[in-house]
Amino acid sequence: MRMTGPLRRVLKYLHGTVYLSLTLDTSNLTFMHGWVDASFAVHLDYRSHTGAVLSLGKGGVISVSRKQRLNTKSSTEAEVVGVDDASSQILWTNYFIKAQGYQISETLVYQDNQSAILLEKNGKQSSGKRTRHMNIQYFFITDRIKRGEMTMKYCPASEMIGDHFTKPFQGVLFRRFRTIIMNVDE
Repeated sequence: MRMTGPLRRVLKYLHGTVYLSLTLDTSNLTFMHGWVDASFAVHLDYRSHTGAVLSLGKGGVISVSRKQRLNTKSSTEAEVVGVDDASSQILWTNYFIKAQGYQISETLVYQDNQSAILLEKNGKQSSGKRTRHMNIQYFFITDRIKRGEMTMKYCPASEMIGDHFTKPFQGVLFRRFRTIIMNVDE
């Protein structure tokens, strides 16, 4: 069987990193943080891609990398759709931990698009001519923020761990994000 270039690279990477294992560590279950990012129109059908990581301390407990279900008109809209995609998993994890008897004081979600953060916090009130067409279902997150179930916070693109699941990184940045997500020392 003849292997193609991308498959060969993946197998070579897996063979060279067999020693890496995901380790999770939490010293305090009262704080959840996640990173959600979207890459706008990167698929052949111009759909965007969502990437997300949820952590309870060190290491990524949950990671998501998926093609979005609809085409979006801007990177801001793609980011809002991405948060909507990831929010159900984030909220379920929050509810599950509370059902185990732990109290979560804050669920913090980081994003690198400030326009998307404003839309998520204020809903349609922050809509301008480029975002007023957005479907109301994507403002589900606004209700969760108003209830205090999650908080949105800006994160510079250079620190956006969610990018690891939406963009092809190489070298230092790839290893840095992999180390954070897997909680490994190289």
